[in-house]
Amino acid sequence: MAGFNDLRAELEALDIGIFAASVDSLDKAKEVASGVYFPIGYGLTRDQSEMVGGWHMSQRDAVQPSEFLLDASGKVVASSYSAGPIGRIDAADVIKLVKLYDSRR
Repeated sequence: MAGFNDLRAELEALDIGIFAASVDSLDKAKEVASGVYFPIGYGLTRDQSEMVGGWHMSQRDAVQPSEFLLDASGKVVASSYSAGPIGRIDAADVIKLVKLYDSRR
């Protein structure tokens, strides 16, 4: 998430909004949120995750990292799912992808 913070000015210049949701408790989410400029929700449940297209790993009974890039209408145009600490969407890649989509319009 720090990468999104580092590229805040570029993201805002492209009108890209960021928000996050976590399965963590309020206290843990506050700890993480203190280092970023965008909102972070807490206490995300399996049902809530599934409502937005998140991924739940049954074997571990855990909501896994699920990231989405939405267009202005709310349509998912890119997504990433991972079962561990790798494979996350990078802020610089989001900027490149948004610029690509904008150039195609």
